[in-house]
Amino acid sequence: MVQKFKERWQIQHNWQLLFPILGVLILAYSAFKLSYIFIKESHIAFNLILSAVIYALLLKFVLFTFKKLENKWKVNYRWEFIRIYIVFAVTGSSSLYVSKPLMKLIGITKENLGTTLYWILYIVIGLIFYQILLVSIGWFFGQFEFFWTFVKKLLRRIGFKRFFS
Repeated sequence: MVQKFKERWQIQHNWQLLFPILGVLILAYSAFKLSYIFIKESHIAFNLILSAVIYALLLKFVLFTFKKLENKWKVNYRWEFIRIYIVFAVTGSSSLYVSKPLMKLIGITKENLGTTLYWILYIVIGLIFYQILLVSIGWFFGQFEFFWTFVKKLLRRIGFKRFFS
C-alpha cells in the first residue's frame, strides 16, 4: 500500500513522505477549525463528525485542484504539489497574524479610522506581507523559484509591470 502511494505521488525518498503526512494533518486541523466555527457550543462528537465531513470535502477539492493545476504548474514530482499547498496554507495564516499586530503597533484601529477604511488597510497590509512571506516560506520549503515566479506574475497583473519585466 505504501509502495503504491509512493509511486502515485512520485516519492523517491522516505523523507518526502513528510509532505503528504503534513498535508493530511493540516487538512484535518483546518476541517476541525471550520467545524468549530459552524457549531461552537456543541458536543465534541458533533464537531468530530462535522470535521470528518468537511475533511472529506476539502480532500476532494484539493485532489481536484491538483488535477487541474498539474499541467499549469511546472513541478518535477507530484508530491511537490502538496509542498506548494502547504506553503500557501502557512503563508495565508501567517500574513494575517503578522498584519494585525503591525496595525496595532502603527496605531491603526477601527475606532480611529472607521470600519471600512480599517478593513481596506488590513487587506492591503496583509497582501503586502503575503507576498513577502510567500517567497520566504517557499524558500524554506525548497520552492523558491516556483513562488518567486508566482509573486512576479501576480505583481505584474496588479500593475507593477515595469518592476518585473
